[in-house]
Amino acid sequence: MVRQECVGGTYWAAQPDLPQNYVLTRISAPTAAAEVAGSNPVVTWDRDCDPWHMLARATALIAERDDDACAIAAILKVPVYTVGKDGVLERLGVETTAASLYRLGSATLVNPFTSAAMTVEEGVVLCGFWRRLIDSNRDLGGAVGFAFWKQANVAPLLWGGDRPVAFLTSVANFPPDRPVAAWLSKCPAAEVKSLADAGVPMVEVEDGFLRSHGLGADCVPPLSITVDRLGAYFDPQQPSELENLLQGGSFNEEVLERARQLRAVIVEAGLGKYEQGAATLKRPAGERRHILVPGQVEDDRSVITGGNGLSNLDLLKRVRQDAPEAYILYKPHPDVLAGHRKGAIEERACLEFADKIVGSQSISSLIAMVDEVHVNTSLAGFEALMRDKAVTVWGAPFYAGWGLTRDKGAVPSRRTAKRSLDEVVAAALLLYPRYLDPQTGLPCPAEIVVERLTNSAAENVGAVVRLRRLHGKLMRRFRGVSR
Repeated sequence: MVRQECVGGTYWAAQPDLPQNYVLTRISAPTAAAEVAGSNPVVTWDRDCDPWHMLARATALIAERDDDACAIAAILKVPVYTVGKDGVLERLGVETTAASLYRLGSATLVNPFTSAAMTVEEGVVLCGFWRRLIDSNRDLGGAVGFAFWKQANVAPLLWGGDRPVAFLTSVANFPPDRPVAAWLSKCPAAEVKSLADAGVPMVEVEDGFLRSHGLGADCVPPLSITVDRLGAYFDPQQPSELENLLQGGSFNEEVLERARQLRAVIVEAGLGKYEQGAATLKRPAGERRHILVPGQVEDDRSVITGGNGLSNLDLLKRVRQDAPEAYILYKPHPDVLAGHRKGAIEERACLEFADKIVGSQSISSLIAMVDEVHVNTSLAGFEALMRDKAVTVWGAPFYAGWGLTRDKGAVPSRRTAKRSLDEVVAAALLLYPRYLDPQTGLPCPAEIVVERLTNSAAENVGAVVRLRRLHGKLMRRFRGVSR
């Protein structure tokens, strides 16, 4: 397991350039090194580096007998030598070089998220999880478009190990040969063009699907992000890593069981992207067919790229035409209600097509009450699928086209796979996003964030959030939008 996960030692440290075949030396022993190396080069390992990287192509290691690097060399079957007091070169046996592994086997490990005891195997799995995250970030040249209030939460999820991610306000100092993590909706168009003109690869970062208690528009930092090197997951104009995972990925029984359990917890707790609520609501029209239509931020990139040009009012008109006999409830988007974003519908115009406007009820409670949910590209459609509701899609969100939704929009024809709900949940909540534990500040599995959001106390609102909410309240008054 240790060899497979490449964990042990400072596995997060630097990975310097190395020749193809070389002898590594951790001690000053030029004569011994020359004897072992022969015609191969000698590389001095005298600073913190990733030992798995350092030993991957080494032909031998020269080190002190109790150096932990000896154990990793033994696991990789790299010969290990030491120099005795008399200067004689001595090759160490496997029993000696693996001594630190035996010490690890008797160690007591503690899970950093739960404080419960962990087996060594569980510790290796967790370190492997961190290793893969770090390795995925090693080539990033920096990050652009990230507001100051979200950087502290995002930084651990973009950490490349030996150096922190550099949040820059300009692209002028970016190395031209390294990718840039970009929150494109917050990047000035001129900056994006400069990156494109320079041929700098852009890695798209967006909010995850279980974000926080509170709105991004209120400057509440995210606990989850998505990081995609192909494009934004919500843009159907090209495949994303999430779409490719759903189109061609494989899901073993272990991850599917995790998906089933995670979905059950989310549904029972009433968790949504921004809020939590599991109140039981009365059906206002009794046995009549009830349809929920969630509004969206109309200038949001997901609506612009995948929304088929529909405004919130256009969507309501389509739903009414599709279901003339239904009782339609319209829920404005929280960011629009908060007064920060575009997408408000004048009440009189809204009630020409909707029977009721529901602003204050949680999305989870509303989904539980209705029979169907109709969306443009809203994540509420995915949340409705998790609650076993019928979903009609008028745009092309990431969860459309896999056989779970009634698709009225222009879903890409390249989505040919048929996926179960467990597979879509596994991809969208377990495998694709990155999560930050708000208590430890460590990257964590999805289950930890769900547990934190489910059992968290009242949110601790800072000065920035309070000011942002006051600004939203004023904007609502100016625009005549009520909650």
